[in-house]
Amino acid sequence: MAQDSASGGRPRPPRIVVAPDSFKGSLDAVEVCEVVAEGARRAIPGAVVASVPMADGGEGTLDCFLAALGGQEMVLDVQDPLGRRVPARYALSIDGRSAVVELASASGLPLVADREPDPLRADTTGTGELIADAVENGARDILVTIGGSASTDGGTGLLRALGVRFLDAQGAELPPGGGALARIASIDASGIPDGVREARFRVACDVTNPFIGPKGAAEVFAPQKGASPAQVKELDAALARFADVLAETTGVRVHDLPGAGAAGGVCGGMVALLGAEPARGAELVAETVGLGTALAGADLVVTGEGRVDAQSAGGKVVSVVASMARERGIPVVALAGSVAGPLEPLHAMGLTAVFSLADGPRTLDELTGSADRLLAGLAEQVVRLRFG
Repeated sequence: MAQDSASGGRPRPPRIVVAPDSFKGSLDAVEVCEVVAEGARRAIPGAVVASVPMADGGEGTLDCFLAALGGQEMVLDVQDPLGRRVPARYALSIDGRSAVVELASASGLPLVADREPDPLRADTTGTGELIADAVENGARDILVTIGGSASTDGGTGLLRALGVRFLDAQGAELPPGGGALARIASIDASGIPDGVREARFRVACDVTNPFIGPKGAAEVFAPQKGASPAQVKELDAALARFADVLAETTGVRVHDLPGAGAAGGVCGGMVALLGAEPARGAELVAETVGLGTALAGADLVVTGEGRVDAQSAGGKVVSVVASMARERGIPVVALAGSVAGPLEPLHAMGLTAVFSLADGPRTLDELTGSADRLLAGLAEQVVRLRFG
């Protein structure tokens, strides 16, 4: 038990903060919190457990926001990446001033899994429609999470839905998609509504790829969206032309900007035309859901994700939680479906220890099917080790 100086040194129940990512394929972050809390209370029935579901800016971020802060889930019919109407959602804060828009909900790759890929045509209009609705509902602080995009359009679909026009040399508006950007000659941003101009935009991205080039949006990510080698070259050239026109129009050069290539260039387009602030996804989520506040007075932090390995140190949830806990002198333990080294970078960031759920030889199906039971049991043992 912890000591409470305010009560003359009498023991007080330990305070445990649970701040995990999802275990993809088995448990979402909210469910992970519930299971870990169950295990912690089995070890110490009076333990005070604060649950802060986390994400790295991709799918699941919206649910983390709703779970941590409450608010209203808004559902809207929008265009999918190929122009069909689909229901999508975003979150509006209780006071209506903030919103979280998850690109994957409106413009994600799974939405077009039933169609032949059309990488030159696919765009992000639906995400822009969600943003426009959030602004109309009064939101002026908008977090856009951009993992899982199905397009390489430089964010033009999103921006078009917010009043921007992309024109060819004859003054005609370009059709949707990144391929058409090869013909862009000018940008007309005069139609952006005042509410959008007044809004603060933050973009949660977990990559540092530039807008164009060998490590850019098209070369790295377009093949995952069905682009052939020839189409990859076509999209990279089109984005290069778009970047040039963006620089001429706004004075903002996104060609080599780290992170500008995220989500097929969405980040770069938003930075140039909306003044968006790019940031690491997990860090933005931590700020948005109030992880720093939740850590005050904590005796132990439990985090985790489906797999903890060397990549986890690159701005993923486990590394962000570990760093924040270290700053406050709090031990932090990660639980994971699987663990693979080297883990020294994570320990240097503040991670005290990491444990795998696997309690013996198991198939992946067995492990994911038993994740809740295994996770609760492991959490119980960790808490017993720390406070027993």
